[in-house]
Amino acid sequence: MELAGIGAVLFDMDGTLVDSDAAVERAWERWAAEYAVDPAAALAIAHGSPADRTIRRLLPALDESAVAAAAARQLALQYDDLSDVTATPGAHELLDALARMALPWAVVTSADRRLAEARLGAAGIKAPVLVTVEDVSVGKPDPEGYLRGAALLGVPVARCLVVEDAEVGLLAGRAAGAMTAALKGLDGDLRLHDLAQLAHGLESAQTGQ
Repeated sequence: MELAGIGAVLFDMDGTLVDSDAAVERAWERWAAEYAVDPAAALAIAHGSPADRTIRRLLPALDESAVAAAAARQLALQYDDLSDVTATPGAHELLDALARMALPWAVVTSADRRLAEARLGAAGIKAPVLVTVEDVSVGKPDPEGYLRGAALLGVPVARCLVVEDAEVGLLAGRAAGAMTAALKGLDGDLRLHDLAQLAHGLESAQTGQ
Protein backbone atom coordinates (compact mmCIF):
# COMPACT_ATOMS: atom_id res chain seq x y z
CA MET A 1 0.00 0.00 0.00
CA GLU A 2 1.29 3.48 -0.91
CA LEU A 3 1.47 5.36 2.39
CA ALA A 4 2.70 8.57 0.75
CA GLY A 5 -0.84 9.30 -0.43
CA ILE A 6 -2.41 9.18 3.04
CA GLY A 7 -4.05 12.52 3.91
CA ALA A 8 -5.60 11.62 7.28
CA VAL A 9 -5.88 8.74 9.74
CA LEU A 10 -9.17 7.54 11.22
CA PHE A 11 -8.75 5.41 14.33
CA ASP A 12 -11.04 2.98 16.04
CA MET A 13 -10.69 3.41 19.82
CA ASP A 14 -11.07 0.20 21.85
CA GLY A 15 -8.28 -2.23 21.07
CA THR A 16 -6.71 0.15 18.54
CA LEU A 17 -5.67 3.37 20.30
CA VAL A 18 -6.78 2.28 23.77
CA ASP A 19 -6.11 -1.08 25.42
CA SER A 20 -9.47 -1.57 27.07
CA ASP A 21 -10.12 -5.17 26.12
CA ALA A 22 -10.20 -6.41 29.72
CA ALA A 23 -12.66 -3.70 30.77
CA VAL A 24 -14.89 -4.41 27.77
CA GLU A 25 -14.92 -8.11 28.57
CA ARG A 26 -15.70 -7.54 32.26
CA ALA A 27 -18.64 -5.32 31.36
CA TRP A 28 -20.10 -7.80 28.88
CA GLU A 29 -19.65 -10.68 31.31
CA ARG A 30 -21.52 -8.79 34.04
CA TRP A 31 -24.22 -7.71 31.59
CA ALA A 32 -24.61 -11.26 30.30
CA ALA A 33 -25.10 -12.56 33.84
CA GLU A 34 -27.81 -9.95 34.48
CA TYR A 35 -29.64 -10.75 31.22
CA ALA A 36 -29.20 -14.54 31.35
CA VAL A 37 -27.10 -14.57 28.18
CA ASP A 38 -24.14 -16.89 27.55
CA PRO A 39 -21.13 -14.61 28.18
CA ALA A 40 -19.06 -16.44 25.57
CA ALA A 41 -21.73 -15.72 22.96
CA ALA A 42 -21.72 -12.04 23.91
CA LEU A 43 -17.94 -11.72 23.80
CA ALA A 44 -17.79 -13.49 20.44
CA ILE A 45 -19.69 -10.69 18.68
CA ALA A 46 -19.45 -7.62 20.92
CA HIS A 47 -16.00 -6.27 20.10
CA GLY A 48 -16.10 -3.25 17.81
CA SER A 49 -19.89 -3.17 17.45
CA PRO A 50 -22.36 -0.73 19.02
CA ALA A 51 -23.97 -2.21 22.12
CA ASP A 52 -27.50 -2.04 20.70
CA ARG A 53 -26.49 -4.00 17.59
CA THR A 54 -24.89 -6.71 19.72
CA ILE A 55 -27.92 -6.88 22.02
CA ARG A 56 -30.35 -7.24 19.10
CA ARG A 57 -28.35 -10.23 17.91
CA LEU A 58 -28.23 -11.79 21.39
CA LEU A 59 -31.82 -11.04 22.39
CA PRO A 60 -33.87 -10.70 19.18
CA ALA A 61 -37.19 -10.81 21.05
CA LEU A 62 -36.56 -7.46 22.80
CA ASP A 63 -38.49 -4.43 21.55
CA GLU A 64 -36.71 -1.15 20.83
CA SER A 65 -37.25 0.37 24.26
CA ALA A 66 -35.92 -2.78 25.94
CA VAL A 67 -32.90 -2.80 23.62
CA ALA A 68 -32.20 0.83 24.52
CA ALA A 69 -32.42 0.07 28.24
CA ALA A 70 -30.17 -2.97 27.90
CA ALA A 71 -27.62 -0.97 25.90
CA ALA A 72 -27.66 1.81 28.48
CA ARG A 73 -27.02 -0.74 31.23
CA GLN A 74 -24.13 -2.23 29.28
CA LEU A 75 -22.49 1.19 28.88
CA ALA A 76 -23.09 2.05 32.53
CA LEU A 77 -21.03 -0.99 33.52
CA GLN A 78 -18.09 0.43 31.57
CA TYR A 79 -18.02 4.12 32.56
CA ASP A 80 -16.07 3.77 35.80
CA ASP A 81 -14.04 0.66 34.97
CA LEU A 82 -10.81 2.40 33.95
CA SER A 83 -8.26 0.85 36.32
CA ASP A 84 -6.30 -1.01 33.63
CA VAL A 85 -7.16 1.12 30.59
CA THR A 86 -3.98 2.36 28.87
CA ALA A 87 -2.74 3.42 25.46
CA THR A 88 -1.93 0.54 23.12
CA PRO A 89 1.73 -0.17 22.23
CA GLY A 90 3.00 2.49 19.85
CA ALA A 91 -0.09 4.71 20.15
CA HIS A 92 1.69 7.77 21.53
CA GLU A 93 4.62 7.25 19.16
CA LEU A 94 2.22 7.25 16.23
CA LEU A 95 0.29 10.30 17.41
CA ASP A 96 3.54 12.19 17.92
CA ALA A 97 4.57 11.23 14.38
CA LEU A 98 1.25 12.47 12.97
CA ALA A 99 1.80 15.79 14.74
CA ARG A 100 5.28 16.13 13.24
CA MET A 101 3.90 15.37 9.77
CA ALA A 102 0.87 17.65 10.28
CA LEU A 103 -1.42 14.76 9.31
CA PRO A 104 -4.94 15.20 10.72
CA TRP A 105 -6.58 12.36 12.61
CA ALA A 106 -9.85 11.44 14.26
CA VAL A 107 -11.30 8.73 16.46
CA VAL A 108 -14.42 6.90 15.24
CA THR A 109 -15.83 4.67 17.96
CA SER A 110 -18.87 2.56 18.77
CA ALA A 111 -18.74 3.92 22.34
CA ASP A 112 -20.76 6.94 23.42
CA ARG A 113 -19.03 10.26 24.08
CA ARG A 114 -18.88 9.88 27.87
CA LEU A 115 -17.17 6.49 27.64
CA ALA A 116 -14.90 7.53 24.76
CA GLU A 117 -13.65 10.62 26.58
CA ALA A 118 -13.13 8.61 29.78
CA ARG A 119 -11.10 5.89 28.08
CA LEU A 120 -9.08 8.24 25.91
CA GLY A 121 -8.36 10.34 28.99
CA ALA A 122 -7.21 7.28 30.92
CA ALA A 123 -4.83 6.53 28.04
CA GLY A 124 -3.52 10.13 27.96
CA ILE A 125 -4.98 10.79 24.50
CA LYS A 126 -6.93 13.88 23.41
CA ALA A 127 -8.69 13.36 20.10
CA PRO A 128 -8.91 16.49 17.92
CA VAL A 129 -12.03 15.05 16.28
CA LEU A 130 -14.22 12.42 17.95
CA VAL A 131 -17.11 10.61 16.25
CA THR A 132 -19.15 8.46 18.63
CA VAL A 133 -22.19 6.23 18.34
CA GLU A 134 -24.27 9.30 19.27
CA ASP A 135 -23.13 11.10 16.11
CA VAL A 136 -24.38 8.50 13.62
CA SER A 137 -27.70 6.93 12.77
CA VAL A 138 -26.16 3.52 12.04
CA GLY A 139 -23.07 2.04 13.69
CA LYS A 140 -20.31 -0.17 12.31
CA PRO A 141 -20.18 -2.06 9.96
CA ASP A 142 -22.08 0.77 8.28
CA PRO A 143 -19.58 3.32 6.89
CA GLU A 144 -21.41 6.39 8.24
CA GLY A 145 -18.99 6.99 11.12
CA TYR A 146 -15.88 6.87 8.96
CA LEU A 147 -17.49 9.02 6.28
CA ARG A 148 -18.37 11.57 8.95
CA GLY A 149 -14.84 11.50 10.36
CA ALA A 150 -13.33 12.16 6.93
CA ALA A 151 -15.80 14.99 6.29
CA LEU A 152 -15.02 16.65 9.63
CA LEU A 153 -11.31 16.52 8.81
CA GLY A 154 -11.96 17.89 5.32
CA VAL A 155 -10.07 15.03 3.66
CA PRO A 156 -11.54 12.84 0.87
CA VAL A 157 -12.26 9.45 2.38
CA ALA A 158 -10.28 7.74 -0.37
CA ARG A 159 -7.17 9.44 1.06
CA CYS A 160 -7.94 8.34 4.62
CA LEU A 161 -6.43 5.34 6.38
CA VAL A 162 -8.79 3.53 8.75
CA VAL A 163 -6.93 1.74 11.57
CA GLU A 164 -8.92 -1.07 13.18
CA ASP A 165 -8.62 -4.19 15.30
CA ALA A 166 -12.07 -5.64 14.61
CA GLU A 167 -13.53 -7.11 11.44
CA VAL A 168 -16.74 -5.10 11.84
CA GLY A 169 -14.69 -1.89 11.78
CA LEU A 170 -12.62 -3.00 8.78
CA LEU A 171 -15.89 -3.67 6.94
CA ALA A 172 -17.00 -0.12 7.77
CA GLY A 173 -13.72 1.34 6.55
CA ARG A 174 -13.83 -0.58 3.28
CA ALA A 175 -17.48 0.36 2.72
CA ALA A 176 -16.56 4.01 3.22
CA GLY A 177 -13.95 3.74 0.49
CA ALA A 178 -10.96 4.27 2.76
CA MET A 179 -7.70 2.36 2.88
CA THR A 180 -7.44 0.04 5.88
CA ALA A 181 -4.74 -0.98 8.34
CA ALA A 182 -5.51 -4.03 10.47
CA LEU A 183 -4.19 -5.08 13.87
CA LYS A 184 -4.41 -8.44 15.68
CA GLY A 185 -3.72 -10.54 12.61
CA LEU A 186 -6.74 -9.30 10.68
CA ASP A 187 -6.63 -8.63 6.96
CA GLY A 188 -6.44 -5.02 5.76
CA ASP A 189 -4.62 -3.20 2.97
CA LEU A 190 -1.85 -3.06 5.54
CA ARG A 191 -1.28 -5.54 8.37
CA LEU A 192 0.20 -4.06 11.54
CA HIS A 193 2.01 -5.67 14.44
CA ASP A 194 1.50 -2.47 16.43
CA LEU A 195 1.02 1.26 15.88
CA ALA A 196 4.75 2.02 16.04
CA GLN A 197 5.09 0.13 12.76
CA LEU A 198 2.61 2.53 11.16
CA ALA A 199 4.45 5.55 12.60
CA HIS A 200 7.70 4.41 10.99
CA GLY A 201 5.98 3.60 7.69
CA LEU A 202 4.25 6.97 7.41
CA GLU A 203 7.37 8.94 8.28
CA SER A 204 9.49 6.94 5.85
CA ALA A 205 6.93 7.51 3.10
CA GLN A 206 6.85 11.24 3.75
CA THR A 207 10.61 11.61 3.65
CA GLY A 208 10.98 9.26 0.70
CA GLN A 209 13.32 6.95 2.57
